[in-house]
Amino acid sequence: MANKGKRVTLQPKGGKTLAEAFEDFIRAKRVMNISEETVKHYSVGYRYFVEFFGEGRYCTEVSKESILDYLAYIREEKPDIAQKTVETYIRGLRTVLYFFMESGWMEEFKIALPRTEEKIKETYTDEEIKRLIKKPDVKKCTFAELRNWAMVCYFIATGNRSSTVAEIRIGDVRLQDNEVFIRKTKQKKQYILPISGSLKPVLQEYLRYRKGGPDDFLFVTASGSQFTKNTLSECMRLYNRKRGVEKTSLHMFRHTFANVTFA
Repeated sequence: MANKGKRVTLQPKGGKTLAEAFEDFIRAKRVMNISEETVKHYSVGYRYFVEFFGEGRYCTEVSKESILDYLAYIREEKPDIAQKTVETYIRGLRTVLYFFMESGWMEEFKIALPRTEEKIKETYTDEEIKRLIKKPDVKKCTFAELRNWAMVCYFIATGNRSSTVAEIRIGDVRLQDNEVFIRKTKQKKQYILPISGSLKPVLQEYLRYRKGGPDDFLFVTASGSQFTKNTLSECMRLYNRKRGVEKTSLHMFRHTFANVTFA
């Protein structure tokens, strides 16, 4: 078992500590305009490693054996962490350490990802989808319910991430051309998304009540502000529960999305 207790810290002449090198790494990545979500991904992978290895140590002390010791430590001391999560930690850490290697702060070696069994991703069932996409009575429902229905239909028809959907503006929806201009993606690439024949009437119905100008966000909170990741997740959670669906994952819509008829 890896020892997380007392360790002898070498004091090489010159060089960078892990903490110093990581600051340089984050600074370089931010100059490249990576998202804060990606910064968090790298930070989590790095943080778990230095909690085990020691943040005050030097980059030159990290070796292939250090990574193997770290993996052994996680498996033996933290068995409740899912293997897929461990892979995510190592993937983020690998990017950080490869940057250190390319910068000449530590010796180069390959870091292999731990093997994990690919699990079948859970999706919404056909019955659950029927409940979620059933059109509300526009004469009786609130604007929030109509908006939530339109958002669910959009998620299922496009598979867009919540961060992407939160950035869509009314002017981005070009119904006459059957397309939506996508401003923000995880890969930071803008593109044109075709609107399916089933989704178009949903957006037409929603926009009749949404009002607003071209620069206003398409889907907004009750106060008219842009959705955050948390407020959007909570909004969808309440909507799903109200429709009798216990699953509330926004990301599950990406696993489910298909061309369906909304009614």
